[in-house]
Amino acid sequence: MAESLSPECTPLKMKYDSCFNSWFEGYLEPAVAARPEERAAYSKKKAEEFQRNCGKIWEEYKSCVQKAVKDKGLDKLLQQAREENPLKEPPTGSSPPPTSK
Repeated sequence: MAESLSPECTPLKMKYDSCFNSWFEGYLEPAVAARPEERAAYSKKKAEEFQRNCGKIWEEYKSCVQKAVKDKGLDKLLQQAREENPLKEPPTGSSPPPTSK
């Protein structure tokens, strides 16, 4: 696993990565195998499980990284990038890109 943006965040990152990976392994295969009419209920149940098991760790890690971003002065650069290139919603109802022959 990679280091975090700031050394003091790395232990939280490792804890979160471990929690997420464990949760995701149990989520992916059954979600894919579920019938379409069961998938939404299964996904909701797993989202609640994620919040119980990993949510607090995620919030702690996110707060640590946000502080590190601000301490390093990267928050101003991120804001500038967001203003210059805002994320846009993908177009709805668009057809997929053409394939080359």
